[in-house]
Amino acid sequence: MEENKYCYKYPHPAVTTDCVIFGFNGERLQVLLIERGIEPYKGRWAFPGGFLKMDETAEEGAKRELKEETGLENAYIQQLHTFSDPNRDPRERVITIAYYALAKIQEVKGGDDAASARWFPLDEIPPLAFDHDYILRMATQRLREQIHFQPIGFELLPEKFTIKELQSLYEAILGINFDRRNFAKKMLHLEILTELDETIWPTPKREARLYKFNADKYEELKRKGFRIEF
Repeated sequence: MEENKYCYKYPHPAVTTDCVIFGFNGERLQVLLIERGIEPYKGRWAFPGGFLKMDETAEEGAKRELKEETGLENAYIQQLHTFSDPNRDPRERVITIAYYALAKIQEVKGGDDAASARWFPLDEIPPLAFDHDYILRMATQRLREQIHFQPIGFELLPEKFTIKELQSLYEAILGINFDRRNFAKKMLHLEILTELDETIWPTPKREARLYKFNADKYEELKRKGFRIEF
């Protein structure tokens, strides 16, 4: 192994990654948490994450920790922010690179140094370890901003869905209620939905048309620039 050419006298802070994972159960926005199995904050809930290895990128580390601690793979993740308060971790000087991700609700299981893993409704989150309450607030705000100009919410829906299901998702993310007809009119006007020749019966008295997301139309719209206002 080649000897390092450079050696610096400056102290090196440790680097971790954390993942804020959002899901949707059809009615409420959910967040994936792990129960810490080790100190500090043993027994407290936190985001999946851990220390970065020397031979991996931050994104690789985030995905690795997510898989090791929850079993979740192939999540759509984006870098959120770097959190560097000198006192954020009682162990040592630790900088964390936080990501937020969207994933369909699925069974998860605690692994590695996570005692357990489970989904929590966004409005029922327990007190979190470290500065993760602050990280969650920032991730939620970013999600609410981004949904106005990117169809990120479609990651949380099945391939085929009703307008009502789409409306319920937007209401859960934004925390507001929409008029059913106005919402449908606005979304259909964007032309990013493809109407299918299929229907379902969500209730015995009401038939609902199914739709799917049109990625090509969205890319065309994105090139022109757009923002969905509610």
